[in-house]
Amino acid sequence: MFLWVALLMSHCFWGLSGAAAEQSSELERIEKCGTRCSQGLHCRTKPGAWFPPPCQDPAQGLNSSSVFANISLSTVMSCEGRQKCSLHLQIKTAVHLTESIHGVSICTVTAGMMSNCQVFTFTKASRGRMSGRKVEVENNCFDISPSQRVQVTVKTVPSYCGVTWTSTYEAPGCINKDLRRHVPECITGKLSYDVKPERKELSVRVTDMLEDHDYFLRLCRNNFICKGTGAETKIKKGDPVMSATLPYSRPLPCLCIEGWSLLTDAPRVQVCPFKDRLEELWFGINFDPLEETLSWEPQCQVSAVVALCQKGEDGVCLDLPHASQKVSREKITFAKVDPHPQLCMKFTAGPQSWVKCPFADATFKAWEVVVTRQQGQEDVKMLSRITATFSVGQCVKSEGSTGCPITDTHTMHVEKNKPVNLEGEMCNSCLVVKRLDVKFAATVIHCLEQCQSSSPPSAGFSRRASLDWTWVVVPASVCLSGIIIITLLLNLLLTVYQRRKQNMNGGCISEKQIDPAFDCVVPVLPTKSALHGGVLVPDSPQCGNNEKANLISD
Repeated sequence: MFLWVALLMSHCFWGLSGAAAEQSSELERIEKCGTRCSQGLHCRTKPGAWFPPPCQDPAQGLNSSSVFANISLSTVMSCEGRQKCSLHLQIKTAVHLTESIHGVSICTVTAGMMSNCQVFTFTKASRGRMSGRKVEVENNCFDISPSQRVQVTVKTVPSYCGVTWTSTYEAPGCINKDLRRHVPECITGKLSYDVKPERKELSVRVTDMLEDHDYFLRLCRNNFICKGTGAETKIKKGDPVMSATLPYSRPLPCLCIEGWSLLTDAPRVQVCPFKDRLEELWFGINFDPLEETLSWEPQCQVSAVVALCQKGEDGVCLDLPHASQKVSREKITFAKVDPHPQLCMKFTAGPQSWVKCPFADATFKAWEVVVTRQQGQEDVKMLSRITATFSVGQCVKSEGSTGCPITDTHTMHVEKNKPVNLEGEMCNSCLVVKRLDVKFAATVIHCLEQCQSSSPPSAGFSRRASLDWTWVVVPASVCLSGIIIITLLLNLLLTVYQRRKQNMNGGCISEKQIDPAFDCVVPVLPTKSALHGGVLVPDSPQCGNNEKANLISD
């Protein structure tokens, strides 16, 4: 058992040592790329054909293992200056030379690129001298980029079917220190910084930047991609002081300093000064009072769990049931939440937890239990600034016990800004109140002080509407006054109408007149009128009518 553990540890140690050596070791330098063959073997190099001829059937006993041996792939570097180096793929292969093998063909293929083939042929004379021996062929003229994957294929010339060696190679990346110092594609510069929290500024210095190129700095939030938070700062290549000051608003863990040279597809370096400040993420909690929605949006990519909890007097926040969500890139939302000061949000990342109570200092309280004390008796009311439904229970705490068993529970509907009195034996007991018309609510325990109650105990809770008789008497008085005023006006209008009608009739209405159609009466007995030939002509009718009345006698 101990032997296996020792072997495993040694394997891991050598693996890590090899990886570290690859990252820090310097690459082999070459002055000029070329082809080298074994001594006595003359090689000629030419590019491969676009459309190579089909393969031939190999002779008996000719296969890949019998022809190729000890093929190795590596990366070498050629430099024209301190920061002007390029990478090349070096291929070494050993070939068992026979009369049927005239040379070697090497092809490289990278993603999205056409194949690059080189053919190395041996002269007839040298083939004759070296036939039956193992010869070596080496070439390092295949260009390669940092971290590039290359597929390498080695064949014989002429090409024999099945006599092929293929492998995939990945070039070292810019993590290698040698590449970061000498290959332009990997030179990012080194960033160092000083934090000035009182001024919310970062003083950044740049060293080992790419020569003869301008340099850019900016602040960004690293969420999958680094998204800029402000303007870029340019450091010119001729500046004697390679530094800049970058202001920031909040020290978020994903806030990074990013720098790069003014170069096409230039690599970028990032340094995150506040990467351990996870506590800065748990801000920006929003509550919509109309929708009763509590939400929080992560400013940085983080693996955490958000839950609703109720904070007690001892400072411990107990999670509410079915009220936790895993943090993703989307906004965290809890619908139908009761905005009570004891209801909080708990953020858990790894072994650490943070509790934020957005309603603790709120001036607006959705509801509360109001207790007033008069003459040794407590008056308890439920006051809500929104229309809501509550579960109200009563419990009695026993001495030496932290629990409070509920003895009675009642459902209560409270209208907006209309207090509801709670009647019953409230002394030396506690009220357990919770909203029922929401999904997430805190269970609040409100204990009353000891008192001497003069009212008889009640079996439960009863609602008593607080009626103010002023709101009944005043509207009734207004309505009665209006009726009286309208009656007087109608009486006055009727009197005026009758007087006007009497004036229009001229006062000739007879007391004995029965039919209202007669407006005046003409006398038929002669008085002082003159009689002319049996015709009686009266003076005038006794009314305002000027028409003449003629009475013809027999």
